[in-house]
Amino acid sequence: MNKTEHLIVEDVSLAYGDQDIVHNVFLSLEKGEIGCLLGPSGCGKSTLLRAIAGFEPVKSGKIEMRGQLLADARHTMPAEKRNIGMVFQDIALFPHLTIADNITFGIKKWSKKDQQSRVEELLALVGLPGVEARYPHSLSGGQQQRIALARAMAPKPDLLLLDEPFSGLDANLRETLVPEIRDILRKEQMSAILVTHDQMEAFAMADKIAVMQLGRVQQCGTAFNIYHEPKTRFVADFIGLGEFLRASIKDEYSVDSVLGCLVGDEPLGYVPGTEVELLIRPDDIQHCEDSPLTGRIVSKWFRGSHYLYHVQLDNKEILPCITACHHDHDVGEDLGISIELDHLVVLPLCDPETGVCDLQESEVVQAQAIAR
Repeated sequence: MNKTEHLIVEDVSLAYGDQDIVHNVFLSLEKGEIGCLLGPSGCGKSTLLRAIAGFEPVKSGKIEMRGQLLADARHTMPAEKRNIGMVFQDIALFPHLTIADNITFGIKKWSKKDQQSRVEELLALVGLPGVEARYPHSLSGGQQQRIALARAMAPKPDLLLLDEPFSGLDANLRETLVPEIRDILRKEQMSAILVTHDQMEAFAMADKIAVMQLGRVQQCGTAFNIYHEPKTRFVADFIGLGEFLRASIKDEYSVDSVLGCLVGDEPLGYVPGTEVELLIRPDDIQHCEDSPLTGRIVSKWFRGSHYLYHVQLDNKEILPCITACHHDHDVGEDLGISIELDHLVVLPLCDPETGVCDLQESEVVQAQAIAR
């Protein structure tokens, strides 16, 4: 084991009865690193989190933390002995207890002096000093979430698990709270795993993101990697906005498409003549009034600082395009566009009959049957 690896999930599969839910997952987390399990509802991310916590048995593979076996097919360490903290979606503060009593709930064996010191330390850390004697109902939703975090952190767990903790909060509060929670975990040097279906939460919170689909990790990497270098069609579709164009590999670095010959900065890994799909992100297509390449606007979306247009080319392909917010054009207008594309993302063509792109056909059929 690498000395820096704090948590290792090695070839783990999970099942409910005879139905496999999570398949052959490999993950690792370094000390102080924040990871994220990101994916749509029903992809297995919360089930995997519960297995790490000790609430679900492991069918195969193993889970280790700090070099100690937590679970494999033959052995499961009880959840209460794993020194893992959890923060849930519903917050679950005790309404009849004061804030101080909520935070000290998991450290009752500590001395009163140490309990008081830890409460004061954590309340200062989460930006709520002096609320010890208040009750949860007197706090806002964001403040309650900070107290729930403080309670989970009080025993100084080896790992903190956060299961969709921000989903009940409004968008503006999430936008400010998520980076604040990240900073708090950083100050405590605490390893953590966030489960979410919201990619912006994942981007703002995590050092490492595992994108899951149908019980499998499709790709694991930084936010930059999974956005700019998606390895599968699912990841490309799920992360960010974009459209796919049919293209043909011209040589090691370039493709031929309706946009002409496009040249990338890295080898594409396909032989010349291979038919592929080329990913186009909105920021790859820029508004340019003098460009000879134009498209007909078929939809527009005002996003404050900019407009997101979808423009249809002569061959009926539709591309996303971003313009500055003062470029207000109507649906039906022609828009001049330029290509600002240095890094090419190409993926195999989907099967036109099944739509399968990412997994082997047998794996998809099995996963879809389980999902039903």
